[in-house]
Amino acid sequence: MLRTLLRRVFSRRRNASTTHPGPGSDGQPETAPKRVSARQTRVSAPRGGLSQVLTIAGKELTDSWRDRRGVFSAAMYSLMGPVVVSLVSLAIREPGKQGGSEAVLIAMMSVFTMVSAFVGGMNVASDSIAGERERRSLLPLLMHPVTRLELLLGKWLAVTAFSSAGLTVNVLGFALLLKRAPSWHIALCLLSLPLLAAALEVWVSTVCRAVKEANTYLSMLVFLPMGLGMFMVFSPVAGQAWWNFLPVAGQQLQLEAGMRGAELDLLPIVSVTLATAVLAAAALWAAADRLEQDDVVYGD
Repeated sequence: MLRTLLRRVFSRRRNASTTHPGPGSDGQPETAPKRVSARQTRVSAPRGGLSQVLTIAGKELTDSWRDRRGVFSAAMYSLMGPVVVSLVSLAIREPGKQGGSEAVLIAMMSVFTMVSAFVGGMNVASDSIAGERERRSLLPLLMHPVTRLELLLGKWLAVTAFSSAGLTVNVLGFALLLKRAPSWHIALCLLSLPLLAAALEVWVSTVCRAVKEANTYLSMLVFLPMGLGMFMVFSPVAGQAWWNFLPVAGQQLQLEAGMRGAELDLLPIVSVTLATAVLAAAALWAAADRLEQDDVVYGD
């Protein structure tokens, strides 16, 4: 009697395990998910190409614009140059200090203008990739139908927009101070500078793991145009012609010459613009190569 009862119990358990399989589709126990490489995180869905890049850039611009403190900080950095130069102009306009006053103001203006292109998008760049890594939200972003290159280009466009805005505010401030509008030659020469500044800042952001670390390295990056600008002002070798074809240095020399009223040659302007664009493309390529690595995506 007891043996028959035990057989019925075991038979029911065997039938229940056959009728209700485990979590696996074939009744086998579920195994732990395998880690997928970052190169396999693309979703096989139709992509819009440029529309995806613009969508990412628009979202990044909207989120950055909501950070009022960051926008205010970038605006103050951009206007710092005109304010400092205006104070210096009041000091050197005293009796007996008129000689070379305009040359000094233009030299200072050129240095602050180069710096403004870098500080305009610094706050946005620090959060573009490093912030995503710190929040571990980079991988969920890549699970959407968007490639890593599209994600990078979208964030780069957002940083470029803020860098261009900072540069524009700075140039307009100096134009009001000196009562002299820059020519279209200078505008063409400065056009590629925010592209380079944004590309370098995005590359630095891909190297850093947190926003605080990115802010530290981006603050050090600002010393690149500042130190080079001071060298161009005080060094006697800065007057050599080949400096006009180097990124940042060439823009500064063309800006100084244009604000002094000198006639600008189109060849150095086009050459330095192309050289700056090539250097910006190289920085973007380095950032894209960095974004291909698993430790960047997973935040390890």
